[in-house]
Amino acid sequence: MTPTRLAIATSVATLALALSGGPGSAAGLKVAVFAGGCFWSVEKAMEHLPGVTDVVVGYSGGRLRNPTYENHQGHLESVRVTYDPTKTTYAKLVDSFFHNIDPTDPAGQFCDYGPSYRTAVFTADASEKATAEQVKAQVARILKRPVATSVLPASTFWMGEGYHQDFAVKNPGRYAAYRIGCGRDAKLKAVWADR
Repeated sequence: MTPTRLAIATSVATLALALSGGPGSAAGLKVAVFAGGCFWSVEKAMEHLPGVTDVVVGYSGGRLRNPTYENHQGHLESVRVTYDPTKTTYAKLVDSFFHNIDPTDPAGQFCDYGPSYRTAVFTADASEKATAEQVKAQVARILKRPVATSVLPASTFWMGEGYHQDFAVKNPGRYAAYRIGCGRDAKLKAVWADR
């Protein structure tokens, strides 16, 4: 599929998803959206959590319509997590997200810096916002440092290109080299230690 056809197909799928109320909405599933630096790493961290049924990477938080990897100015690299609320809670997902990033860094994550690599929790309603703010405050108490991660109102989630989906699974060698080169695991351990 050409990049243009992929972009059109992705946009159509995203629009259909938005109009349907989100993935699995009829089955009682819910979605949560997080931005945590490199979306490959956040996808990998979140996809095996109990109750999570799907994780896709994309872009959120900006005004640009139909963003692409080459042009997503104003958007954050994000993940959309679909989960079963009978098997996990929104609070647990937010807490897991925080434990897989450095929430004290306002400029990006690990070796990825710049506006699109800042961290955020996107909230769909007042209840999610209150939960996210509560978890954020708890993280600040645990780390004894200010938390730079933003809590923002949810906006359109634009699905990323196919070659970015499940990148760590499809390209294990390249992802491992990226993760090691970035020093992600050592830096996470330094932030969270035995916390």
